[in-house]
Amino acid sequence: MLNILPTGAVLGASITGIDLSRPLAQDDLKTLIAALGRHGVLRLPSQAINAAQLRDFSSHFGTLEVLSANGKGEPGMPEVSILSNVVHDGVLIGIPDAGQDWHTDMSYNRVVGFINVLYAMQVPVRDGQTLGATEFTNTQAAYEGLPEAMKTRLAHATATHDFNNFHEHMRRNRGSKRPALTEEQKRERPPVSHPLFLTHPISGHKVIYANPGFTVSIDGLPPDESRATLDFLLAHILLPQYRYVHHWTVGDVLLWDHIGTWHYARSDYRPDEYRLIKRCQVLADRIFEPGFANAA
Repeated sequence: MLNILPTGAVLGASITGIDLSRPLAQDDLKTLIAALGRHGVLRLPSQAINAAQLRDFSSHFGTLEVLSANGKGEPGMPEVSILSNVVHDGVLIGIPDAGQDWHTDMSYNRVVGFINVLYAMQVPVRDGQTLGATEFTNTQAAYEGLPEAMKTRLAHATATHDFNNFHEHMRRNRGSKRPALTEEQKRERPPVSHPLFLTHPISGHKVIYANPGFTVSIDGLPPDESRATLDFLLAHILLPQYRYVHHWTVGDVLLWDHIGTWHYARSDYRPDEYRLIKRCQVLADRIFEPGFANAA
């Protein structure tokens, strides 16, 4: 039986009574999906799993995206990415700068992202303090806090999301070794539009579906008005009352809801302080299907 312990903050709950090295029961899947809609970020502590078990668990929630670019993924398992600054025999074995600014993954896809599933294998610690925390903010709570006039004015608005926008931002970071996207890569991920105020498929509540990483404009507004409105919304989402921080422990499996949150990985550790996390990203191809959240 699963035990759910909310953090008491605007996001987050710990769930015990589950062993991800074993097949997932259907009732437990239903409980996890409902908890995602309620708490946004779920910690499943003290897990001991391999990459295949991480992949198999993640696949219960939807189709897994293949994101193991540039050889930085699990060998023979392209659904599992490695987020790491670990160097082995002079070779960097993962993506060292993933997530190091505010964004929500895969909003640039026509089929948007549903959840991230991350498994912590090494966590940097200095002087007894855990480093490399992941910060979150709650876009569902932020929508509730908007002025009613803005909710009405933008009720049917859409916004454009562009993968290249975040990629270029990350390339400007000091020490980044990311190459520019090729024209072919840009064609593979062209800009897309999504509702600015999206209805969450689990909770049924509205979220502000825009983020600093990928959202470049509000469609149909003059450029100056689009930028000013988007800047207001992005700053509003980052107000302290909507924020939450997860401090990692080895063995944590962390699930978070892309639709109702943003995230940001702190880079407060040195290159010789190793952080190793394996990740699956789940598309929202099933969660928007009628009845999936209840019938999973």
